[in-house]
Amino acid sequence: MKKFLPLIIIAILAIGAYSWGKGFNNTAVTLKETATKTWANVESSYQRRNDLIGNLVKTVQGAADFEKGTLQAVIEARAKATSITIDPTNITPEQLAKFNQAQGGLSGALKSLLVTVERYPDLKANQNFLELQSQLEGTENRINVARDRFNETVEPYNKHVKTFPNSLLAGLFNFEPMNYFKAEAGSEKAPDVDFEF
Repeated sequence: MKKFLPLIIIAILAIGAYSWGKGFNNTAVTLKETATKTWANVESSYQRRNDLIGNLVKTVQGAADFEKGTLQAVIEARAKATSITIDPTNITPEQLAKFNQAQGGLSGALKSLLVTVERYPDLKANQNFLELQSQLEGTENRINVARDRFNETVEPYNKHVKTFPNSLLAGLFNFEPMNYFKAEAGSEKAPDVDFEF
């Protein structure tokens, strides 16, 4: 029996290591998939905004004397924002910064459009415009909630792969920490609003 004792100990250790590795891997996969799905919800919210902006632009274009430059800025910003895609399984800080910059540019162009609309009483009273404007406001709130939820799902995944001893297996199994969605640089400052017409 004594000669089998080392083999029994090795077998117990092997089973324990296998169980630990399996448990780590399965939990990491589950947490990462949750975060990846949540990022898809962020992109879906942005897509809804892009779709609404297209309808808003068409409605505003109906006002024949509306400033073409303002509309063109929105159209170009929308095209740029929709051209940037992110692989949700491998989100890098650079990708997030580029995505955030494009979305910020679109937000700025849209704000400019909505401020300019103040000069057009007929357009402001247009029921389609008012409904689209209301839907855009709701969508902006959805985007914020979706980004917050994404960060909430990244946190448990990152804790799982960064804490010891899991961090040892994370490197072996190629589980890298995910990046959080961060606000665009300078967004902590209140925007200047110019009401001079």
